[in-house]
Amino acid sequence: MTLSPYAELLGLTFDTDDRGHPIVTMPFAGDLLGRPGFLHGGAIGGMLEMAAWAALRAALGDDHATIKPINVTIDYMRGGRERTTFAGGTVTRLGARIANVTATAWQDDRDRPIAAAHLNYLLKR
Repeated sequence: MTLSPYAELLGLTFDTDDRGHPIVTMPFAGDLLGRPGFLHGGAIGGMLEMAAWAALRAALGDDHATIKPINVTIDYMRGGRERTTFAGGTVTRLGARIANVTATAWQDDRDRPIAAAHLNYLLKR
């Protein structure tokens, strides 16, 4: 997979979980800090967008659709600390022209997310 320059800047890596769903990992780096001791919200938001994109690409399979974001809404639930962060996405609707995706970021416990995003994409097939 070819990474975007932004994904490379964040240090993101792409893998799959034990169910075969895409997972994005962002190791902690000092450049990702916002206020002291916490990840910058933009880094978390960018990671969530990449996790949603990876989930949508996996759902589309070999379909070479062009994916264009329509809107992104991010809910920050708790501060991201100085440690590795993970994110995964779920396609909630895959239509002919529109896709809806949710993504969640967590650190130590997947059941305690630090942020979640809701994304809508325009698909051109």
